[in-house]
Amino acid sequence: MTLRVLSLRELNRATLARQMLLERAEVSPYEAVRRLVGLQAQVPNPPYVGLWTRLRDFGRGDLTGLMERRRVVRAPLMRSTLHLMAAEDYLSLWPALQPALVRALNAFFGKRAKDVKIRRLVAAARDALDEAPRTMGELKRVLAEVEPGRDGDALNYAVRAHLPLVQVPPGGTWGSGAAAAYATAESRLGPPAPDPEAALRDLLFRYLAAFGPASVKDFQAWSGLVRLKGPVEEMKGELRLLRDERGGELLDLPDAPLPPPDALAPPRFVPEYDNLVLSHADRRRVIADEDRKKVFLSAARVRATFLLDGFVAGVWKIEKTKNAASLIVEPFAPLSTEDRDALAEDGERLLRFATDGEPEIDIHFAPPG
Repeated sequence: MTLRVLSLRELNRATLARQMLLERAEVSPYEAVRRLVGLQAQVPNPPYVGLWTRLRDFGRGDLTGLMERRRVVRAPLMRSTLHLMAAEDYLSLWPALQPALVRALNAFFGKRAKDVKIRRLVAAARDALDEAPRTMGELKRVLAEVEPGRDGDALNYAVRAHLPLVQVPPGGTWGSGAAAAYATAESRLGPPAPDPEAALRDLLFRYLAAFGPASVKDFQAWSGLVRLKGPVEEMKGELRLLRDERGGELLDLPDAPLPPPDALAPPRFVPEYDNLVLSHADRRRVIADEDRKKVFLSAARVRATFLLDGFVAGVWKIEKTKNAASLIVEPFAPLSTEDRDALAEDGERLLRFATDGEPEIDIHFAPPG
């Protein structure tokens, strides 16, 4: 059977449509978080901007309220990084993602995590967190009594790789700091689902709905899981098979949308660490290889970007003074008057969303480069 070949632009438009970036969606913030299978939340504010750029009607209090009501949680998930995820998805998908947390523990700490007494650490952490939520610093002191002389960060990582933990608001809410308190997911939400195999199937199908069409390597890059070729092979009978321009096999849901390559893609401001630019092994569908070094910096930092015609065309940041806020737009190439005007219009809305009523706002376009 000859498989349909998708061009790079077709992959781009399919991904943008599923990411709600071809047009702002008229769905609730909760439904948007579920559609995206979470938003990376290494720092608190970017997920708020990520929803603002995707939804027609979104205020910062909408997401904060979901977190306070325990409908959305912030926790270590894909790639062992902090994400915001709907509570029901966290419980159902954590069993599939847990091996990625263990793999990250070994990759980050190596010998420092070798032969730690996992059961004793988890039991001590659970007892301590049942008393009250604790920051990682506070938990480190508890675990030091179980494993004296060991690397405290490695002990914390070992616990979070084996015990489902979620942050307690105000941790993770807009403007909050880094010292968030954690509680066990079971105490806040209930126990995770018991079936890792069912969870992996759900994880793959949810990923394709949000980021497909995609390869097995793409799925691994997003999730942090490895050696998935065999398990995915068993699911192919339920999926649509396609190919990219290089001949690589792509997986997709049978009824997922595939917009035409010339579908209109308006300018969009995308926040730092957004999964749009992090969720494929082959990222050319959203960013050119030659531009990656301008976005992906040292120490795993990922800059905020903007899209023109669906592809990353530059980076941006907001600088604040006591009474003013400036949006600094840094294009990779010269902008047309039309694109500059469109970015300025959407940038003003972004500034008003992201600032607290500063009387003066300004948009500055840096020279291309």
